[in-house]
Amino acid sequence: MKKRSITLIIWFMSIALLGVMAMQYFFIRQSYIQKSQIFDESVKASLSVVANKIERQEVYEYTNKQAKLNQKKFAEDQKIQREKEIILAEQIALQDEINKLRVKNFDARDRYRNEEEDLKRNFPNAAYVSNTFFETYVRRKDYHHLITFSIEKSYDILDPTLPTISTVVGASKRIAEVAGRDDSTRFIIPIVNDATLQVHSFAWATLPPTEDAATRMRLQEVEQKLKDLNYRKLSVATNLYDTIAILGGKDNKVMEDITASIAMSKRPLKERIKTDLAMHYLQEELYNRGIVSPFLMEIRSSPSAPLIIQAASQMDNEDLLPIKDVVGYSTALFQGDQGKSPGLLSIYFPYKDSHIASNMTFMVIAVLALLSLLVGCFAYTLTIIFRQKKISEMKTDFINNMTHEFKTPVATIMIASESLRDKEIASNENRVAKLANIIYDENVRLGSHIERVLNIARLEKENLNIERTKVHMNALVSNVLESMHLQMDKADGTLQVDLAATQDVVIGDELHLSNVIFNLLDNAIKYSKDTPHITVKSINTKHSITISVADKGVGMSKEHQEKIFEQFYRIPTGNIHNVKGFGLGLSYVNNIIKILHGKISVKSEKDKGTQFEVTLPLHATNSTS
Repeated sequence: MKKRSITLIIWFMSIALLGVMAMQYFFIRQSYIQKSQIFDESVKASLSVVANKIERQEVYEYTNKQAKLNQKKFAEDQKIQREKEIILAEQIALQDEINKLRVKNFDARDRYRNEEEDLKRNFPNAAYVSNTFFETYVRRKDYHHLITFSIEKSYDILDPTLPTISTVVGASKRIAEVAGRDDSTRFIIPIVNDATLQVHSFAWATLPPTEDAATRMRLQEVEQKLKDLNYRKLSVATNLYDTIAILGGKDNKVMEDITASIAMSKRPLKERIKTDLAMHYLQEELYNRGIVSPFLMEIRSSPSAPLIIQAASQMDNEDLLPIKDVVGYSTALFQGDQGKSPGLLSIYFPYKDSHIASNMTFMVIAVLALLSLLVGCFAYTLTIIFRQKKISEMKTDFINNMTHEFKTPVATIMIASESLRDKEIASNENRVAKLANIIYDENVRLGSHIERVLNIARLEKENLNIERTKVHMNALVSNVLESMHLQMDKADGTLQVDLAATQDVVIGDELHLSNVIFNLLDNAIKYSKDTPHITVKSINTKHSITISVADKGVGMSKEHQEKIFEQFYRIPTGNIHNVKGFGLGLSYVNNIIKILHGKISVKSEKDKGTQFEVTLPLHATNSTS
């Protein structure tokens, strides 16, 4: 593979990886915004419920207190009494119903919002359409061709690298409209070609109504009834609490005293609210909506008025000070009082961001795990590409070396063969015999090269025929050394042999083990500086025999020691041009030794020589004798 192609692949993979990271960032950011909005809605709903509970609790306590007072029957007209009793009961019942309807309406909106978020998450380009449009153009297939789509791509101001696709659905021709069948919410999902932004088909999705229409209408109806009841209050009872007091049987004198001293609407705001109870209500409602973050509660008569009550939930004392730069949530207290609400209940969440982030932990971990997997795959792919490129280069060197190694004996055979065709040379028996020996030797050399390549190929395919017989290693090493004497004599080398192993029988293949020793000796001769000085030893170590071949040649660095057993790898020899080969010998040696359950190691220093050690397990009967 060309360097330019690899560079392009790296660029494309990097761009794709950065695109995935950008999309994941956009997804997490949008999820955070949505969860923040849900948090705000939940807090506001909780405040509304708590404010109603505080008001109802005050009514309950005041009623119980009045019930313990004088139980004398009041002398008011029974008709007025019944009417006031009905008004009171209706007021309380209506207020309870209003609270329930508000919670129900909020839950309906919350359910719709969750379903809409799921739809937008799966289909970001989904577009809302009215039920009339849906019934007129979408439900009737004959008018699908009139539907038009406008696809626009815009960019986020905060992050211009993230495009946002918006869809506008319309009609190319106006036809008679068909009224919607229900109040469900409809969305059109165009199937868009990402490159051209052209819509080639579409689908649609139906979500529940944004809110329960029946609940909304009922809420408006009940609120109006409550408002009408307030106007119907009798002149003798100025508010709800006076009515309760009259129902308790107090005479005019008693009622004047009670109204003047403990009328609930006239009491100081701090006395009307129990801090612990309000805090309990807030914690309970927030917990029911999945919010357990610490918060600060404050009660004032108005946003800028002095503090009346302050309390903290799960916060240290220093956090009780007014919190700056924190968004607060507020709701009016005692809205049932005539006139302006006397108080404002506010809460602050100094750790809102931490709370939302903790709810997104699983999603963030999943995203990070996915990104880590992608980065890992990217790195692994690049490693494989560079490794394959290196192997390709090594194979190219192997082919070049093989061509050179084969070319020399072939050329020699051709020259000798042409000489034999000369009648003068052919009549000379000595010259013919010499040329025949040359042809034979070069054929043997070619056969040796071919056999070496074939053995490596068989090893890769794992179909090399390995015999397993008893082999005497000392005798095998001696035979190989004897066959190498001519090569050593030609190089004017010296050979030192010390076969001291007393137990030398192993289970292996005599031919391949001979090739192993031959390759080690051949390398020792090739990589000697001038005249080879080689030492061959055999020793016993526990239940194994170790054969070592050491030379005083050029040696090698640690970097080369880690790679010499790889196929096609050859140590650079600088100006030494007589070192030839394919880079297969040591790879072959390593594979054969592993197949026979042995191990091979190398010790070497630059310009000081190299020592190879082959360790093989002894035959069982041999090792125990």
